[in-house]
Amino acid sequence: MEKKRNIIVAVTGASGSLYARLLCRRLAEANGVGRIALIVTRNGLAVSAYEDDPAWMDDPRFTRYDNDDLFGAPASGSSSFDAMVVIPCSMGMAGRIAAGVSNDLASRAADVMLKERRRLILVPREAPLGTIHLRNLTTLSECGAVICPAAPSFYPHPRNIEDLCGTIVERVLTLLDVEVPHYEWGAFHPEPDHQ
Repeated sequence: MEKKRNIIVAVTGASGSLYARLLCRRLAEANGVGRIALIVTRNGLAVSAYEDDPAWMDDPRFTRYDNDDLFGAPASGSSSFDAMVVIPCSMGMAGRIAAGVSNDLASRAADVMLKERRRLILVPREAPLGTIHLRNLTTLSECGAVICPAAPSFYPHPRNIEDLCGTIVERVLTLLDVEVPHYEWGAFHPEPDHQ
């Protein structure tokens, strides 16, 4: 029997909380996923309440951890989490992770992923990116994190905002090695004619 992947999802105060909702829903529906730990920062909750409806965070399929609880399971390298996604990832959170400042559960869990050489995916939603942002993201990439900007794709011809944001969520699921049906270039549409 194939081992199910245990995933941590951290939601920070960057705009784009819809990405987190869509990702968590897809993870909860995937056969290959076991536990889903959900960490929401104070600003992440505030932005979600402003942009979306944060009621989705109370889904019983997620184990919700208080971001101030540094005794939560995601804070330990001995926990059984295989990967973590910070979605959306604020530049403040990226900077704290890059500097090794583990002052809350989200940043500590990310630090654990890096030190244990497990998959850490950051989905920054910021524009434009300043030099400090770029340096922090470069540092994180050099340490093994995967940087997947929230820059959605248009070639699948999305019909609405959820479809559009879903193109990033599908990329993240692929990076997590979670098998779900998703768009593949050339699989659903013929290759473009370059004559």
